[in-house]
Order: sequence, then structure tokens, then C-alpha cells
Amino acid sequence: MQTNLADFIRDTPQGQEADSILRACVHCGFCNATCPTYQLLGDELDGPRGRIYQIKSVLEGAPVTAETRDHLDRCLTCRSCESTCPSGVQYGRLVDIGREVVEAKVPRSFPARALRWLLRQVLPHPARFAFLLGLGRLFRPLLPGVLKDAVPVARPAGRWPEPRHARRIVIAGGCVQPALAPDIDSAAARVCDAIGISAEAVSIGCCGAVSYHLNAQAEGLNTARIAIDRLCAALDAGAEGIVVSASGCASFVAEYAHHLASDPAYAEKAAQVTAALIDLTTLLSREAAAFDRALARSPAKPEAIAFHSPCTLQHGMKNKGNVERLLTVAGFRTTVVADSHLCCGSAGTYSILQPALSATLKANKLAALEAGAPSRIATANIGCLTHLAGGANRPVEHWIELIAERLGV
Repeated sequence: MQTNLADFIRDTPQGQEADSILRACVHCGFCNATCPTYQLLGDELDGPRGRIYQIKSVLEGAPVTAETRDHLDRCLTCRSCESTCPSGVQYGRLVDIGREVVEAKVPRSFPARALRWLLRQVLPHPARFAFLLGLGRLFRPLLPGVLKDAVPVARPAGRWPEPRHARRIVIAGGCVQPALAPDIDSAAARVCDAIGISAEAVSIGCCGAVSYHLNAQAEGLNTARIAIDRLCAALDAGAEGIVVSASGCASFVAEYAHHLASDPAYAEKAAQVTAALIDLTTLLSREAAAFDRALARSPAKPEAIAFHSPCTLQHGMKNKGNVERLLTVAGFRTTVVADSHLCCGSAGTYSILQPALSATLKANKLAALEAGAPSRIATANIGCLTHLAGGANRPVEHWIELIAERLGV
């Protein structure tokens, strides 16, 4: 694709990156075939190719309208199009650049700005979120059905094992997961302990993704710097790697090195954190012998599990099929899930900002997950877990909780 970016962005780092991404696009349209919003709406402008054209026009200086902003807002940033694209177009990075420019050129209404500000003041702050969630749970019995479904029930926190191994890793606690599902990280710690690795809990707060993807990029990167400082301290103290159990957070941490490459104070530290990040599936695969020994200590209980692979896992981190393989190794039977590449509609704050589209995607995903009559649904991201649990007919859990249960830890 030929480009002629406007003076306001041509020679900036964002402009140079956008120019490179745009030039990689060959207009083939394969991306539309796997785009959730294009499948639902059938509008070229609500598919990746149409959004790429709109971003190109904006960056070349064309007038920007609220309609342009709405089409970009409706994008889930699921990056399914990236998995489909034969040219390797990095659409996720392009849409971040486009949204930042459009946000500056087309101001939102006061209610819309206030809602986004409120989300940024609550979700990235663990104590605030936990307090408000507690209030919601306290009054949950009095709420009408729709609001009641939006307040997840409390989940118990499991045991965190005492450190007893020479090898150590860090499990980074995020912003909403500790309050919503505190056993996920402790289950990961128990599984690591069972294969001979001690896990240290390090609270990083928000990874920065919430603000960044709400077009407050500078705020998001400042939050990321706080997380980087805490993680680097743990690495300097001897931890061999960093585990982030929520794939939505992990995919953003994996991009720290890219986002802060031009920051002289944080480029090296961001690269250190990104290099130290290790997915739980990769860790268990590397420690296959120890994992097999741990599995042999307790009998398998064959059970049908439907796995929902979050977009951040399969499209963002390019990690597809590994969770299903590990569940199978552990003795579970994974069911076939139609259209497994499509988003469930959670997508960070998307379920709040685009409730109608999100609800349709959720209904479609639950129908696909429950078609194989599983006893439980597993996933790898707290946002997807909470979103799906609000309408599922069976329990929804993080896959590492199932592995911990299978190991009897």
C-alpha cells in the first residue's frame, strides 16, 4: 500500500511505524473473514481492511469524523486478523496509533469522557477495585437480574506454598484478578512447587494495558514503568523468570520492550522484563519430566473440558493449542469448539463500552463452548473468565486451576 503521511506525524516514531505497517498491507481482505465485528455487522468499515484505510486517511491528513472514531471503537483489538494476514500486517499496533490521533482530533462527549476516566480510575487500582467489588457483592442479592450477573460471586483464595526450592520464579499479581479470582495465582504457585520451582508473589498493580487501550497511552506507559521497576527488583534478586497468568496482561508485558524502546531510562529494563516473561504452558512444557512425575502421583479423572482460548493468548502471544495439549496430558478430554478463533466479547473494557456487540459475541461463544456438553469451561484470562461466567450454564475456571486440582495440590 502506497502512503503519503501528513507532516504532523510523518517523521515521528509513531508515523514511521505506521508507515511501515501500512506499506505491508496488500488489500487482500483475508482479514475480514476472521474479524468478529465484520462477521456481525457486514460493514467493510467495521473490518480490518476498512479500518486500515480509515487510519491511512487520517494519517495522511484527511478530515476526521465521529463516524471514523466509532468504527475504530467497535474494533475489539482481538488481532484475529493478524493470525490470518499472509503479509504479517501488525494491525494491533496500527490501530493503537490511529486511535490516539483520532482521539485528539475528535473530542468525545462529556459522558463518554467521564466513563473512560472512571474506568481508568478504578480498574487499574487493586484496592479501589476490590473495595467497589466488595460493595457490589454485599448488595448483590438486592440487585435486578442484569446487574446481579455483572457482579461475580466471590471465589476462595487457595494456599500459597512456602518457598522450598533453589529455583525461583515471579508470579506477577495484576489489578482485578486478585479480587475476582485470587486462587488463580496461588494455583499457579502450587503447580510450580509440584515441579520443583518456588514462586514468589509480586504485586505489580496494573500492567498498563487498561489505560493504554483506552487511548491514554502516556498514562498506561507510566503504569507500566511502575510494574517494570517491581519486576526488575525481583529478577535482580535471583528469580529466573516472570509468570503472568492472565493472558491479557501477559500480552501487554510482552510488548514492554517495544513500547518503551525510545525511553532512555526504561528501554533496557523493559527489554529485561519482556525477555524474562515465560508463559505457564511454556514453563510446564520445558519441565515436562517433572510435570509427568507430579501427574503420576495422583490418578487421572477423565472429564470433558471446553477450552476458550483468549484472543490475547492465541493471536497476541501466538500461543495456540498448548493449553489444550497440557490438559490432554493431564487426563482431561477437550471438546471441539466451533469458531475458536473468534473473540468472546470481553476484550478489556469492550463489554462495558460496546455492550450490545459484546453480548452477541458472548452468546455465540457460550453456545460454541457448551455444544460439546463439557462439565466445565476453562480459559486463560481473567476478563474472559468473568465475562463468560456471567452467562454460562457450568463453571468457568482458569486452566491452571484444573491442573492444580489434577495434581492434588
